Amino acid sequence: MFEKEDLHTLATLAMPFGKYRGRPLIDLPEAYLLWFEAKGFPAGDLGRLLALALEIKRNGLAYLLQPLKQRR
Repeated sequence: MFEKEDLHTLATLAMPFGKYRGRPLIDLPEAYLLWFEAKGFPAGDLGRLLALALEIKRNGLAYLLQPLKQRR
């Protein structure tokens, strides 16, 4: 399960490493999130948030976080 604060975090927290370092988690490409799913999400909050980002993208709901991104 997730908390409502997780949506704000997805829109504002930057990926801390890798090819997409510095990009907000919700802006990561779905293919990259699918790769993480296949290889295993990182432990802790980052992995949980990446899994949530993937579910949001799979269901076509990423647009709902747009207002949160604009408040940055």
